[in-house]
Amino acid sequence: MHSLNLLYPLSGFAVGFLVGMTGVGGGSLMTPVLILLFGIHPATAVGTDLLYAAATKTGGTLVHGIGGTIEWRVVGRLASGSVPMTALTLFALSRLDISGHFAGELITAVLSVALFGTAAVLIFRKHITAAYARWVGELDPRRTARLTVAMGAVLGVLVSISSVGAGAIGVTALLLLYPRLPTVRIVGSDIAHAVPLTLVAGIGHWIIGSIDLMLLSSLLVGSLPGIFVGSYMSARVPDVALRLTLAATLIVAGSKLVI
Repeated sequence: MHSLNLLYPLSGFAVGFLVGMTGVGGGSLMTPVLILLFGIHPATAVGTDLLYAAATKTGGTLVHGIGGTIEWRVVGRLASGSVPMTALTLFALSRLDISGHFAGELITAVLSVALFGTAAVLIFRKHITAAYARWVGELDPRRTARLTVAMGAVLGVLVSISSVGAGAIGVTALLLLYPRLPTVRIVGSDIAHAVPLTLVAGIGHWIIGSIDLMLLSSLLVGSLPGIFVGSYMSARVPDVALRLTLAATLIVAGSKLVI
């Protein structure tokens, strides 16, 4: 038991390190680790990871906020779609036996799809944005606003069930919708939106009983220094190598969950 408890902060450090290096949300990394390596029930893994993400994303939001790299208008549009859909999704989950077999199968299936989607985005992001620019181009402001709200709603459902989606998928969607916005403001806005999204989803999972607070504290102990070290090292490793390695890891994790 003591050795297992020690593995939690070590896993938190490893995931935090990768998040710091790649900027990809911890949900796509931490949730599969908790399920596959530690045998945590999928609902508990998702719920615990959501509060873990809320804590870590808050720190990132403060940094981006101080640096003035958050587009609050975009954050508001995303949140106006994601927060209500998060509440509705959690209400639907509360009607299930959250610790039961069906809930576990549902969460695992959605998580697998989200992992494959995140991996595809990491590998083909440049091709996706180039094709979108060629065939769709820049939309008018009103349509962009509506699609941003709709994208927030999709992320609300996806993140509430799987804890995955607010990172690579969210950033790619914003790159398509706001091609004139600097990338640093896209990333800052995505991180800022992840705070209310993961916080509301995490509290909802807490209410329906799918949070392990001891596990959460152990993960945070390791992840916070991991994010610091990873952020420091990020400029010293080629971006392409990082993205491809991470994408391969997500594909393997998604395959293991399906099998």
